[in-house]
Amino acid sequence: MIRQITLHSRAAAKPALGDPCNGCGACCALEPCPVARLFLLRWQGPCPALLWRDEAARYDCGMVRSPGRFLPWLPVALRSAAGRFFARRIAVASGCDADLEVAP
Repeated sequence: MIRQITLHSRAAAKPALGDPCNGCGACCALEPCPVARLFLLRWQGPCPALLWRDEAARYDCGMVRSPGRFLPWLPVALRSAAGRFFARRIAVASGCDADLEVAP
């Protein structure tokens, strides 16, 4: 099945499977991860926590970077720990695990 996603014009090309993440955003634009499914109740479509950072020209996970923005009920004192917890759950820095092909 072919699905179309839209990414920022300055987004990097998707890295090869297993290569370090470069913030291309393709995986999160295609579908929500388990963290977004559980905490944001999003089961399909692009993840609402996918954030474009213009100064870095890359996408970041909002649940990792600023969980309070997406979970306003989360106490301020727990937001940093929540971001680290979410980073572990989505295997940040473990390499690209998006087994998909992106057309130019």
